[in-house]
Amino acid sequence: MSKQHVAWRKIYDSHTHLNDDAFYNDVPAFEDRARHYGVTEMNMVGSNAVLNERALKLAHQYDNLHAIIGWHPEDIRFYNENVEDQLIADLRDPAVVGVGEIGLDYFNDQRSPHFRQQEVFARQLEIARQLHLPVSIHVRDALADAYPILRDSHINEFGGVMHSFNGSPEWAEKFMDLGMYISFSGVVSFGSAEQVQRSAQVVPLERMMVETDAPYLTPSPYRGKQNEPAFTKFVVDAIAKLKQVDAERVAYRTYHNAANLFLGQKELHEQN
Repeated sequence: MSKQHVAWRKIYDSHTHLNDDAFYNDVPAFEDRARHYGVTEMNMVGSNAVLNERALKLAHQYDNLHAIIGWHPEDIRFYNENVEDQLIADLRDPAVVGVGEIGLDYFNDQRSPHFRQQEVFARQLEIARQLHLPVSIHVRDALADAYPILRDSHINEFGGVMHSFNGSPEWAEKFMDLGMYISFSGVVSFGSAEQVQRSAQVVPLERMMVETDAPYLTPSPYRGKQNEPAFTKFVVDAIAKLKQVDAERVAYRTYHNAANLFLGQKELHEQN
């Protein structure tokens, strides 16, 4: 990355994975590069025992790294009563700002049966509701099944975001009607991602977040290389171009949306 870029706006990467093996042994370098590009707040999102533990550790080491922990649908074959007890205990840690990434993933049917995914998803939503923590939702090839589970969870009471949204504008509207935010990743910069781009044009900035999901889904112009939190800048730029608004406006609004949902919950969380 060129050092010509100057951090002139604050950006919140609402979903990233510095707790992943790709980054974990060199977090200071990636965190420093993110700051150079204006990415000043980041959510470290877990998905299993190892990544949850790492997310918590990073959140205790860095003031601007925040932990979201939970069990990803691809990992719920390891989810049991003991795991749930540990999850609930960890969610009470003040460094935790949300539950995630949780949801449904039907892309690989050999990983976890759909009925079991739905069961664990609903259970984690109930835990989030009890602790009044917002949720980060992963859904792949399962929007129709995820919607009623979220609706029935009373998601409006504790809030959440559809992470790396890849659905149609019609689905975006349905989830926003539940009170949810819609987050866009580097996919929104792909020339082939017409449906995602149409959704980004429809979702108002007041209901939008941005993310990298690093090390995955690298945005243009670095597509093909490993993603990292600094590249949230290029997600902001892509959305600004699609919506024909100033990039600083996108950065400002998405930053405050993420801060209000996740960091605004910390006081309530600490009272539980």
